[in-house]
Amino acid sequence: MEKKLFNIIIGVTGSVATIKLPLLIESLLNINNVENGYKFEVICTERSKHFFKITDIPECCSLFDDAVEWSSWNQRGDPVLHIELGKWADMLVIAPLDANTLAKISQGICDNLLTCTVRAWDVSKPLLFCPAMNTLMYKHPITATQIQTLKGWGYKDIPPIEKKLICGDTGIGAMAEVDTIVQRIKTIAQDHVKNK
Repeated sequence: MEKKLFNIIIGVTGSVATIKLPLLIESLLNINNVENGYKFEVICTERSKHFFKITDIPECCSLFDDAVEWSSWNQRGDPVLHIELGKWADMLVIAPLDANTLAKISQGICDNLLTCTVRAWDVSKPLLFCPAMNTLMYKHPITATQIQTLKGWGYKDIPPIEKKLICGDTGIGAMAEVDTIVQRIKTIAQDHVKNK
């Protein structure tokens, strides 16, 4: 029986929750099995690089950033990375989605590789986002409006959880637990493959 591959882009943004990227990738790699295989690529914003070491990313995952986007295109006819990544992927997961990138996506702003990939995303394919920000930012009225905009396009969210945040505040805004995200990815991937 041929193994079915499901291609997933993991996008990370400038939230401290990006420190969980290596754990997220490791947990996703552990759900690979004989029947189903998951392949992952990572898109990181410039600010997200502050929260993880490139050496912590397994060699099986390519890491793409703005520099790669601009260095890969030299002349007319060359592939455009944010378009090619969108075509390659069966699913896009943004974990964490910080307040800044949430605002950009909800307004259609595409000024980096991740936001360009989202802007060119085929909305018939699943996009899952996991907001993560300070409690005060999350409770601001504009946040609910922006999240609702993304959900209106068919994107799915995993709401943040309440806990003591890195800044010392306690409240809602922390990214959902990695196990919760992995289970949701697994469910969406299985449904998507089944309905193909």
